[in-house]
Amino acid sequence: MTLLLRGPCRLLAPHRHATCRPRAGAVCTSPPSSRFIPLPQRRNASSSSTDNNAQQQPPSPSPAPRRTRPKTALFFPGQGVQKVGMLAPWLEAFPTTAVPIVEEIDHIVGYRLSDVIANGPSKDLNLTPNAQPAIMATSILILRILEKEFGFKVDERVDFTLGHSLGEFAALVSSGYIEFEDSLHMVQKRAEAMADATRKAEEEYGGEYGMVAIVSEPPHMQQLIAAIEEFVGYGSEGGKSESAENRSPIEQVLIANVNSKNQIVLSGNIERIKTLVAHVRQFLGHDPRAVRLKSDSPFHSPIMKPAVGVMHRILNGRSRRVRGREGEDIVSWPGLVPCVSNVTARVFGSREEVKDLLARQCLETVQWWGSIKYLDQEEKVRRWVGIGPGKVGRNLVGKEVGMRGKDAVKGGGVWAITDPSEIEEVLRGLEETENLVEEETE
Repeated sequence: MTLLLRGPCRLLAPHRHATCRPRAGAVCTSPPSSRFIPLPQRRNASSSSTDNNAQQQPPSPSPAPRRTRPKTALFFPGQGVQKVGMLAPWLEAFPTTAVPIVEEIDHIVGYRLSDVIANGPSKDLNLTPNAQPAIMATSILILRILEKEFGFKVDERVDFTLGHSLGEFAALVSSGYIEFEDSLHMVQKRAEAMADATRKAEEEYGGEYGMVAIVSEPPHMQQLIAAIEEFVGYGSEGGKSESAENRSPIEQVLIANVNSKNQIVLSGNIERIKTLVAHVRQFLGHDPRAVRLKSDSPFHSPIMKPAVGVMHRILNGRSRRVRGREGEDIVSWPGLVPCVSNVTARVFGSREEVKDLLARQCLETVQWWGSIKYLDQEEKVRRWVGIGPGKVGRNLVGKEVGMRGKDAVKGGGVWAITDPSEIEEVLRGLEETENLVEEETE
């Protein structure tokens, strides 16, 4: 497999000499050029195409055909990345775009969520009914800033979207399947239903509920997953919801996430999880590391089944919050860009599948590792851009895709935009890899 650089090598940053720096095995098919493409500037409503300075800029080369660039995936984070003050840098850097979006967020959720994000305290922001809409809304705010301030277009620059658990709602918004207003409302109702399900389990059955990450060596992971499924009695897709009918919450524990080749997350009753971990250590002959996560609910466990019904009812209803879409189906089909489902680790195949899998997602295992492997190995995605608070998603992606493409960046690259200061690096990285393509060689 050989990397080819098609077209002139270009730099984003102005006033630098263009150079061609392909990695080992890469071929530059044209000599270095002194032309450059300036880094996309923030849009200014007062600017005009007749501006003298604009006329003096060198003309941009014709855009390359879509298929000549590396395939690109956009991904969004899940719960746990929330941080007090995470909106402040965006409001300071881009007030014209950010302030109206923040006002819209508060209007949709019906209270000043922006105050909770800005001032906390952390214990309030970490509550599921606040954390989930806060993370999802912040992710979309960052995306909207990229679109409005820098002209970033998902349908032109991205081939796939995906999101980790909660992040799937932002992914579906970014790829045109659900409008932001409807999606944020769904996230709020989902979070409330999940928190309520946990509260009812605690009141009726007692016990403590939460999530524990299990970190093991990659060679042991498949054996570990099989042992856990045997121990808890769920071994097939759909087994969670079926078996939940016959078990009390105090007995329920499931694999919530398969995050990477060496990490899974268990969800459910904490004492039951401790028993399971002790069982694994005794009978498998190795000692996986167990880390309690900061979660107030056992997400993706059978305890979450009531939330599935709430989501089904909303998704089977009609849009009521989007001007011009009143009474229309809440899910648009087709979308602008294929989106990968957490449940199947494959792209959604129909409007009905979006509704079913998105509703079931809060109960079923998040197949994150499978999703990344599918895009990396089968779809040959080579550029990955994370959008939203925190860098957990970027680290998980980087673990799987390894070094490929640019020398200094995993996967040709794996980037994350969590702060305004990172925008320039990401846009430059995308531009520098725009003409890197892989061709099979005999």
